[in-house]
Amino acid sequence: MQTTLAPEYAGTRDGSEAEAILRRCVHCGFCTATCPTYQLLGDELDGPRGRIYLIKQVLEGDAPTRETQQHLDRCLTCRNCETTCPSGVEYGRLVDIGRRVVDAKVERPGAERVVRWLLKAGLTSPLFKPAMTLGQALRPLVPAALKDKVPAKASPTAHDWPTRQLNRKVLLLLGCVQPAMAPNINSATARVLDAAGIQSVVADGAGCCGAIHEHLGDHDGALDDMRRNIDAWWPLVAGPGERVEAIVMNASGCGATVKDYGHALAHDPAYADKARVISEATRDLSELLPDLLPALKTRLKATPAALAYHPPCTLQHGQKLKGGVEAGLRELGFKIECAPTDSHLCCGSAGTYSVLQPELSKQLRDRKLAALAPLQASQIVSANVGCIQHLQAGTRTPVRHWVEVLDDALAGRPC
Repeated sequence: MQTTLAPEYAGTRDGSEAEAILRRCVHCGFCTATCPTYQLLGDELDGPRGRIYLIKQVLEGDAPTRETQQHLDRCLTCRNCETTCPSGVEYGRLVDIGRRVVDAKVERPGAERVVRWLLKAGLTSPLFKPAMTLGQALRPLVPAALKDKVPAKASPTAHDWPTRQLNRKVLLLLGCVQPAMAPNINSATARVLDAAGIQSVVADGAGCCGAIHEHLGDHDGALDDMRRNIDAWWPLVAGPGERVEAIVMNASGCGATVKDYGHALAHDPAYADKARVISEATRDLSELLPDLLPALKTRLKATPAALAYHPPCTLQHGQKLKGGVEAGLRELGFKIECAPTDSHLCCGSAGTYSVLQPELSKQLRDRKLAALAPLQASQIVSANVGCIQHLQAGTRTPVRHWVEVLDDALAGRPC
């Protein structure tokens, strides 16, 4: 795609990166066939190719409008189009740049600004956990529009953490919303790793990975999150003392973001090298499975149940990790299957998307659950807390992280 950037963007960091990405696009349109919002809306401007044209026009000097902003807002950033694209267009990075440029020129309505600020400040705040606890206590009184976002209270065992000191250690990012919404995911991860002889270590200073700020248009806030995490992790990753083997992510959305730290901070002289090391040390939990299997096979105590698996977009498209969860669990004796159709499509969660675009989000959720229904599984499993909570709001079938089911099998609990 030929481009001629406007003077205000030519030679800038965002402008140069966007131009390089735009020039890889050959207008083929393969991306539209796998775009969830294009499938729902049938509008070229609500598909990757159309949004690429909108971003190109803005970078070439056309004034963006509120309509431009809305078309970019409706993108899930699922990056399915990247998996489909034969030209290697890094659409996820391009749409982040496009949103920053458009938001700088198009003021949002007041109510929308308030909601986005509340999401940005609230989800990453230390007050989120007590607020969620209060919401769970008063769940019958919570308005229907919000009840879907308030999961049932976790069992007391959700906070049981192994106490053994082991030679092998990994860092575990607890996340910003996961400890409040689904604490058992973190403790189950620690217990499964403990069963394989690996201790999970948490750095107290680490917090949100930066994804929430980035996808809500606060690029500087996202970079601050990244720097804070690097500072918290660095002594354990590259310090003079005992070092961890890896930084492990059990939320694929966080994993996709942390693996991108090296790119995001490449122009920061104080953090560029550290960010690259952090990204290279980061592993999704499923990437550890092949190494864990020999130890876990000898410790299974329960008969694994039939599972339906939804691979999150941030795992299969963002991190390009496909098939690892299924292969690992099958090796352990589980029957696990993806949906026979549309397993590559987004469930509609997409971070804060389910709050900002509830109608589209629920349509995608219902389509995903309909695609999984023919499997007639006793449980649905996934690998990202947002997907898990979003899908659970639309079905009575239990929806859990795959590591929770594995933890039950190791403990002899029905799974």
